[in-house]
Amino acid sequence: MMNLYSGTTDPFSHRCRIVLFEKGMDFEVIDVDLYNKPEDIAVINPYNRVPVLVDRDLVLYEANIINEYIDERFPHPQLMPPDPIMRARARQLLHTFEQELFTHLEALEAAQKGVDKVRAHVRDHLTQLAPVFTKQKYMLGEEFSMLDVAIAPLLWRLEHYGIELPKAAAPLMKYAERIFSRQGFIDALTPSEKVMRR
Repeated sequence: MMNLYSGTTDPFSHRCRIVLFEKGMDFEVIDVDLYNKPEDIAVINPYNRVPVLVDRDLVLYEANIINEYIDERFPHPQLMPPDPIMRARARQLLHTFEQELFTHLEALEAAQKGVDKVRAHVRDHLTQLAPVFTKQKYMLGEEFSMLDVAIAPLLWRLEHYGIELPKAAAPLMKYAERIFSRQGFIDALTPSEKVMRR
């Protein structure tokens, strides 16, 4: 059985939980207190961070790597596109999300100096995505994919991070509601995450 060491409020762990629940697999989530991590996290992950997936002798860290492994090992439902060109585009977009949005989560979480500038940056990037959802249901078209998994934890935490989207982002918020109503997403929420959104 797979074990996922997961932070109860960590957006990257949240991604991995979504994938595991979407796949409907047999796994165990081991909740990790981010402020009081057990010593074995540093032993199994040299960066001393969650998420960490342990599958027999295999130990993986970094959410995108974990999720691609799960997707390849348990291909139904498939979350990365089967076509190599589309898969490369999906990976490129995932990289863009990491660079443009997710690198700022630490600053948002800690509400560090200059956080208003960071909020504006994230808000503007998300607003630029909104027009995509006037024409399609999900990030890559009609099928739920790894890109939707990747961005869902951020969309869920907007209120928590103090980010208010403009009216122009309405299609993005409708898209977010579609994701939030998926059973895999609902099942993946921890009690601490449920209270992040009214």
